[in-house]
Amino acid sequence: MKTTVNADRRRVLGAGLVALAAAAIPRARAAERSFGPLKQVNAGPLSVGYAEAGPAGGTPVLLLHGWPYDIHTYVDVAPLLAAAGYRVIVPYLRGYGATRFLSSETPRNGQQAALGVDAIALLDALKIESAVVGGCDWGARTACIVAALWPERCKALVSVSGYLIGSQELNRMPLPPKAELEWWYQYYFATERGRAGYEKYTRDFARLIWQIASPRWSFDDATFDRSAAAFANPDHVAISIHNYRWRLGLAEGEAKYDPVEKRLAQFPNISVPTITLEADANGAPHPQPSAYAKKFSGRYEHRDINGRGIGHNLPQEAPQAFAQAVIDVDRHASS
Repeated sequence: MKTTVNADRRRVLGAGLVALAAAAIPRARAAERSFGPLKQVNAGPLSVGYAEAGPAGGTPVLLLHGWPYDIHTYVDVAPLLAAAGYRVIVPYLRGYGATRFLSSETPRNGQQAALGVDAIALLDALKIESAVVGGCDWGARTACIVAALWPERCKALVSVSGYLIGSQELNRMPLPPKAELEWWYQYYFATERGRAGYEKYTRDFARLIWQIASPRWSFDDATFDRSAAAFANPDHVAISIHNYRWRLGLAEGEAKYDPVEKRLAQFPNISVPTITLEADANGAPHPQPSAYAKKFSGRYEHRDINGRGIGHNLPQEAPQAFAQAVIDVDRHASS
C-alpha cells in the first residue's frame, strides 16, 4: 500500500521521540561535534573505518555519505537515532577517511556496483542481517542499490533525492543544455586536466561544490575542515575520478561487477518501505520526485522540506528531519 502524507498520527508519535532526543543532546558548535573514536573492520577488499552510536542491541541503521562529503553528514543525525534506541553505523566510503584497500593490487574502482557490494560486505562483517539504510548523494544511490538488489538485507530505506540508480547506457543520452551545464565537473573530470586539477585543488574544489550544492548553508571553516580531512585518503582522487568517468563509459569497471550492473541497468523497482526527501534549496543536479515515485513499489512516502534554505547535504543541514524519516520508515516496516 502506497501512502503520501497519510501517516500523520505515526509522524506525530515519532516526532516526539526525535524532539526528546534533540532536547537531551548538548549542543556544541558544529565543528566541535564528533563521533568519538572510530572503529575498523575488514569487509570485502577494504578495511572500513566507521563510526558507531547507540545500543548494540538496537535496530541497525546504516547511513552512507556522498561526494565530496564524509561521515559528518550524519554527525547530528546519529545521536538523535541513538537516543531513540537505534544502533547507528556510519562508514567512510572507499576513498575516504580511515577506509583503506587491503591490497595495493585492487583496482581503485568507483563504479556504483562496487559501492553497493561494499555496503553488503560491511553488513556481513558486522554480522548484521538487515538494517534500515539511508543515504545522500553517492550514499543515496548506494542505499537504493542495496534496497533494490538485496531487499532481505534492507529493512527500510531513506533516500535523499529519491531513486538514483543509473547505467552507462542511460548516461550516453544527451541532456538539455541547462542540465548538461549542471554536470560541469563530470566533464572536467573526464579530462586529464580535470584529474590533475582535482588532485592539486581537492579542498578548494570540494568547498566550491558544497557552496553550489547548498547555496544557503552557512557552514563555517571549521565545519568544512572537519570533513575535508577525509579527502586526504590516498585513494580519494582515483575513486572520485573513476566514478564519474565510469558513468560516461570513459573508464572500465571490473568484470566481477558485471552481473550486478546488468541488474541495475534494468532499473529494478524498490519494494521495501521507503521515504524519500527533497529540499527546495538543493543546488546540485537532482530528479524531480514525480520522475521516480513509481520506482517504489512498496509502502512509499515523499517529503519535501520547504522554506528553510536546506540544500543538497540534507542530513547535515536538517538532521531532525532526516532522523524523523528513519524512525517513521522503520515504524512502517514494523507495522
